[in-house]
Amino acid sequence: MASGSTLTAWLSGLDGPRLARVLAARSDTTAPPEPRSLGELADRLQRPGSVARALPSLTLPELQVAEAVAALGATASREALAELLGATEGEAGLALEAVLDGLAGHALVWPDRDGRLHAAAPLRQAWDAPLGLDAPLAELLADATSDELHCLLAALGIRAPGTKQQRMAALVAHHSDPAVIVDVVARAPAVTRELLTDWAGPAPERRRADVYGIYDPALEPGARWALDRGLLIEDRSRYGPVLMPVEVALALRGPAWRAPFTPLPPVPRLVAVTPAEVERESAAAAAAWSAQAASVLSACSSAPPARLKSGGIGARELARIGKAAHADDAVVRITLEAAHKAGLLASAGDRVAPTGAYDDWAEQEPAERFATLLRAWRELPLTAARARDENDKALPALAGAPPCDGCREARHGLVAAAARLPAGQGVKDAADLGPAVAWHRPLADSSPADITPFATVIREAEIVGVIARGALSALGVHLFAHDAEGLTATCRRLLPPAAETARIGGDLTAVVAGTPAARVAEVLDATADRETSGTATVWRFSPAGIRRALDAGRTPEEIAADVASVAAGPLPQPLSYLIADTARGHGRVRIAPAACVLHGEEPALLAELAAHRGLSRLGLRRLAPTVLVSGSPLDTTLAALRAEGYAPVAETAGGTVRIEKVRPLRATAPVPAPRRTGDGRGVRSAAAPTAKPPSGADVDALALRLLAAPPTAPEPAPLRGGVPYGTDTEEIVAGYAKQLSYSDVRQLAHAIDAGTALTVDYVASSGSRTVRTLSGLELDPPFLEAWCHLREAERVFTLSRIHGVMPA
Repeated sequence: MASGSTLTAWLSGLDGPRLARVLAARSDTTAPPEPRSLGELADRLQRPGSVARALPSLTLPELQVAEAVAALGATASREALAELLGATEGEAGLALEAVLDGLAGHALVWPDRDGRLHAAAPLRQAWDAPLGLDAPLAELLADATSDELHCLLAALGIRAPGTKQQRMAALVAHHSDPAVIVDVVARAPAVTRELLTDWAGPAPERRRADVYGIYDPALEPGARWALDRGLLIEDRSRYGPVLMPVEVALALRGPAWRAPFTPLPPVPRLVAVTPAEVERESAAAAAAWSAQAASVLSACSSAPPARLKSGGIGARELARIGKAAHADDAVVRITLEAAHKAGLLASAGDRVAPTGAYDDWAEQEPAERFATLLRAWRELPLTAARARDENDKALPALAGAPPCDGCREARHGLVAAAARLPAGQGVKDAADLGPAVAWHRPLADSSPADITPFATVIREAEIVGVIARGALSALGVHLFAHDAEGLTATCRRLLPPAAETARIGGDLTAVVAGTPAARVAEVLDATADRETSGTATVWRFSPAGIRRALDAGRTPEEIAADVASVAAGPLPQPLSYLIADTARGHGRVRIAPAACVLHGEEPALLAELAAHRGLSRLGLRRLAPTVLVSGSPLDTTLAALRAEGYAPVAETAGGTVRIEKVRPLRATAPVPAPRRTGDGRGVRSAAAPTAKPPSGADVDALALRLLAAPPTAPEPAPLRGGVPYGTDTEEIVAGYAKQLSYSDVRQLAHAIDAGTALTVDYVASSGSRTVRTLSGLELDPPFLEAWCHLREAERVFTLSRIHGVMPA
């Protein structure tokens, strides 16, 4: 492949705007610290990680051309590439030039001054065998000796020149002529011709598996003939697979064979749509999601959702939030992920709660709130609305999964596909955008549960208003162009200011058109129950809502004043009656906390106890002339009263007097061994008392002790005062499987070492618990590879998620 010097020379010939576009396309590589020279920049651009991160952003024809260039070798001419792709003229030829220009903009493939194409060194490593082809002959024979090259030329009937370089050039020139290669293969034995024809086919994985080690003539007689003439090249280490030079493979595939090249995207079914229709539907979607997102986060603020032990918010909590916010599962998931990305939600112990930034966000206008969530959605490293994994198991939200570049590229591919639609046209069915997304981002990830390609990503874009009426909206244009000012202006145009008042009707409903202001939502949420959310939000007043406000410490007058402050007119009479009636019955029955109750027949004595300074620490409070409640437990209160000279008695829960009888303490001692006489027989001592059978009370106490005792005595833990680990496997398993006891660790380690089957109690990443029987265990810390009898397939298990082990 091309060295860094050729890339440096090409970069030095670019003008300022073109170089800036290259830097923007590979911003992950050129991020600060800035490179000090073009040579340093070229080195960064050719790093394997940088090239791998650039590939997901390529379109299908760019990826196809990059693979073809990688297959042709270190340098390739435009003519050879065009011939290979069948793009020598016409629209295909023009498309190839545009694709090469795009690859040069990513610094993946670039031309030199002679017009030959060079590729980034790690590009070939992206494919095991690009186009099913191995490396060129010169690369495969780079380490060959001069004598070996002489033998190859002699077998081909070519007179060998004097130097190694001359011999290599003669051999490459011979193999570069397809007609000569076809003629050589035609004169080969039949078994060799069949072998070479199969080898040249576009199925490298099958070929390598079938002929691994084919360099041994005893295994494949026809292979030696091809190896002697350089039609096949054996690995220099004599342990790797045998390879076929790319020149030989292309010659045997024939002049009619072409590499795949799809220069044009698929054409979806289109319908006429006006910009006004697109903006109208985009505004409706944006308003609905903005209002529902506010409801979702308000529900999280009122009752923060609990996190699963494995991390994330489970299906039950998601359903609860969706019910409270009147939003479906996809909206809840998108809102939670976007809010977490924007810093509005964070983990708080075993729950997920709003942060301080949420309070500031809730005070903003709907347009600013919506723009914040929309920018966070664009940067999400996953498909937020995806609810099922490849095994159709429910996925938790906010699970902290590893970043998915393919998911992010799927959103960019969708926007690119929609942006290419003709002006005034939209797709008839949004699902028709799926194949176009696959063309714009062939390495993007689609959800396994999608019935049509990228259905989940398309649904997300429709929910947030980026795709409307099958076309790209102004929101999508500004969002993915990173135009902050344009996005803010569009959001303000589509979303009206928050409504400061509510229309309260005589049917005890409050209706807010549009998005309610934070003050309106706070007052109505505190006194009424939200029924619907969306373009209009409806609350209904009820005794339960008014009672909730009274429980929060509000008086009837304050409740009426708060509701009147957000009402568009005077309060209707039914609402005033509801507040007054509910307040009249509120607090008629009171419930007081008490650790114990003191009562007696003498009010004067109870009054004396309540006023006694020595008993103040008990927290005595008078409820009735003959009833006191204490804030201290019964035994503490009893002891304190007796210490002050009173003579109280304790009662049981049933109201009877508790009998206090102290049993004498008796020590438990082991039975002494019998004495031994001279003849070895045991003789009972005359002074030894006869064993007394246990009483009923002793039997009860013994039964309680036996029930409370563990079933077996625990074994001492290794390295904590006990014996050391028996094997290295035990120590490795114990270091990762923190949930297992020492006996379970020993059993699992024995199954790994002995190759036996066993059954485990496993908790998946979704939080679901399953019991699986495993066999063929292989330890790969922190993972365990095994055959799962439940799934009938090889599976990889995390040791820390194994919670129990039992025999199979």
